[in-house]
Amino acid sequence: MIKKEMIAMLLAGGQGSRLGVITAKMAKPAVAFGGKYRIIDFPLSNCINSGIDTVGVLTQYQPLRLNTHIGIGIPWDLDRECGGVTILSPYEKTENSDWYTGTANAIYQNIEYIDSYNPEYVLILGGDHIYKMDYELMLNYHKANKADITMAAMPVPLEEASRFGVLITDETGRVVDFEEKPANPRSNLASMGIYIFTWSVLRDALIRDAQIPNCDFGMHIIPHCHERGDRVFCYEYNGYWKDVGTLGSYWEANMELIDLVPVFNLYEEYWKIYTKSGSLPPQYLGEHAYTERCLIGKGAEIYGTVTNSVIGSGVVIEEGAVVNNSIIMQDVTIGKGCRIEKAIIAENTKIGDNVVLGAFEYAESKYNKKVYAFDLVTIGENSVIPDGVTIGKNTAISGVTTPEDYTDGILESGGYIIK
Repeated sequence: MIKKEMIAMLLAGGQGSRLGVITAKMAKPAVAFGGKYRIIDFPLSNCINSGIDTVGVLTQYQPLRLNTHIGIGIPWDLDRECGGVTILSPYEKTENSDWYTGTANAIYQNIEYIDSYNPEYVLILGGDHIYKMDYELMLNYHKANKADITMAAMPVPLEEASRFGVLITDETGRVVDFEEKPANPRSNLASMGIYIFTWSVLRDALIRDAQIPNCDFGMHIIPHCHERGDRVFCYEYNGYWKDVGTLGSYWEANMELIDLVPVFNLYEEYWKIYTKSGSLPPQYLGEHAYTERCLIGKGAEIYGTVTNSVIGSGVVIEEGAVVNNSIIMQDVTIGKGCRIEKAIIAENTKIGDNVVLGAFEYAESKYNKKVYAFDLVTIGENSVIPDGVTIGKNTAISGVTTPEDYTDGILESGGYIIK
């Protein structure tokens, strides 16, 4: 029988609904990041850099883009005969056929996959955070403490701890209590949703809790193991870690990449971030182009002015266009004379000539106040914006729009056009 010391299970089935029109047609882990990457590249790269060569990627919501990106795992050196990367989607069984209904339920439905590698340990990861982490160090900590479960946690300001699941530990690092989003937190150690389980312990727990609706690690499996007396330890992480779950945090994380001294360094030789990248020509800057503090992907053609922005591969920015403080994903075309301020524009979108994005004063969203609460213009993939229109702040657009969709050529701040 094949035996692996540790395999990783990467939960990548979530919609990421707080990213609005950006994730309307793709899973959140497939969203572009940093002009070149996709969010899932970070945990996958962490795995191979940590010596983990067997990764199950659990997909569910709109998986096509994610599946195509991962392929057989060549960019991450995960095209292995024994192990490698495997896409695990829900499938029809003879009975109890079901979608993944919770994080632990998703793992439960893939017990046979895990058993086929007979691992001593299983690493549980989310597919939607930006960070670098050596999981081997966490495994060594798990072994040293003879732990059944090790939970990664990072210190946060105490006043922000109520937004997280919080771990209370003793002087040895053993977890003595949990608090889920407490009003008055007793600790500032926030759970990162990264767990190492001794497989025999996790397997028993998954079977024991199999009938719990929407069975979840943080809500069910770990508290039940703790109550039973299993050894649960906290592994404290102090590096960069960013949840890019909202439009605001996604925009901020991209903008941090172009700081003069970036908090998160994409260019470290010893910890590379790998991605699938096609054979594209180099970027091209036209005679009158001007760029300052930008990330610009391969194959981009810049004829206008770009400052403080992240530009994906294959983007074309025409003469006279000015782009500032924005994220432009791959294969977007921006017409002549445009003025773009604080926009997130998804893939394969066409912006006509003399369009203004980010005009007027901020206004509350008329579409979804929970998702659209930032002074950003958010445009979904494959959209078309006609010539000469002016679009306000905190707006959402998706689809092929025409001049008739804009009253007097204007979409007011807080407005939306969804087609």
